Amino acid sequence: MIRHHRLLELYLAETLGLGIDVVHDEADRLEHHLSEELEAKIDHALGFPTHDPHGHPIPTIDLEVGHAHPVRPLASLEPGEEAFVSSVPDDDPARLRHLSKLGLLPGRRVELRSSQPITIVVDGTEHVIPRELAAEVGVAS
Repeated sequence: MIRHHRLLELYLAETLGLGIDVVHDEADRLEHHLSEELEAKIDHALGFPTHDPHGHPIPTIDLEVGHAHPVRPLASLEPGEEAFVSSVPDDDPARLRHLSKLGLLPGRRVELRSSQPITIVVDGTEHVIPRELAAEVGVAS
């Protein structure tokens, strides 16, 4: 079911252009009705992806999850350190809309400018974010 869900999220985001803040709930509604044949076609059409739009791994057809790069919370970066956003929480549409406005999404480079308060730079723009949010965003080098 996780494979269905995550493939659907990516399909809805990439093919239909739905926002990262709505694909989770839409995939929840559809995942139980997806046939194995349609799942295979979606997987093929997307180029056999390894991660959903939130940065979470998509299991293979054999339900195996590939090796992931070490991920740590954004809050653990040292001032001046840069990393790529690797995952964001997918359970709160309002939080995802906020992350989207900040540009704090998987694949984007982020720099921790200051840890008190947590100040980040994304695409040249500085933002102050709550520590709780910085603890939920995963980053990798």
